Amino acid sequence: MSSDDDLPNPSTVPSARSHGRLTIRPSLQPRDLMAGAPAVRDAWVARVVTLFPEAFPGVLGQSLTGRAMDLGKWRLETVDLRPFGMGKHRNVDDTPAGGGAGMVLRADVVDAALREAMAGVRAPRADWPVIYLSPRGQRFDQAMARRFSACAGGALLCGGVGGGDQGVPGHWAIEEVSLGDFVLTGGEIAAQALLDATVRLLPGVVGNAESLTEESHSHGLLEPPQYTRPPVWEGREIPPVLLSGNHAEIARWRRAEAEALTAARRPDLWAAHQASQPPTPKRGK
Repeated sequence: MSSDDDLPNPSTVPSARSHGRLTIRPSLQPRDLMAGAPAVRDAWVARVVTLFPEAFPGVLGQSLTGRAMDLGKWRLETVDLRPFGMGKHRNVDDTPAGGGAGMVLRADVVDAALREAMAGVRAPRADWPVIYLSPRGQRFDQAMARRFSACAGGALLCGGVGGGDQGVPGHWAIEEVSLGDFVLTGGEIAAQALLDATVRLLPGVVGNAESLTEESHSHGLLEPPQYTRPPVWEGREIPPVLLSGNHAEIARWRRAEAEALTAARRPDLWAAHQASQPPTPKRGK
């Protein structure tokens, strides 16, 4: 059991560093990275618990997601994990029980940070998930991004190579999410990728909403090949059907190409797609 001296003291919180275009003052409150943006009612909100708040907004402050942030269509806040650490050195992790390599995030430290990240949240948990970026998690996909984008927001926990105490996911009903079958040095890059895929699905973020329905994975298939000018480049011509003006034939060509690409490059997606198709009705004798 820790003593009162081991608990976080706001007066000892180190000066916060700048996040991109904004200057942040020391506080245990989530750091709002878009304080100067207009307040939009029901804007989607992401709160990221991380040891590296200076890593945000990162690429999320650029392109469509950055513009949407500037317009107040979504909000990004960070909660620095370090001030919740224990003892003089604000330790946030410890050696794994039973021995082994690496360090494990302490449950009491993560719990305190998540309580800060969830402060003031009135949405039901189904509308405000707590997500832990972990290689043990469920594989992130487009369907998951659509589900997150339909929520009011969410809290994301960025762990390290050693992961976190397993008591935390159960206590907080955390949803563990993985980008794929590989290991990163921390969850910050994974969190930015998840947020990018989610935020671009929010209403009004992508100018041409129709393009979202034609992208890879939108219908369980990879996107068909795309072409533009010049019509002939290095001896390669645009397929004539795409220049025919026959929209029905173009749609059939694109569908066939998407199916062929998916079958060749992603047999797992192709198998899932075939399994999702309604059975072909049998002809009577």
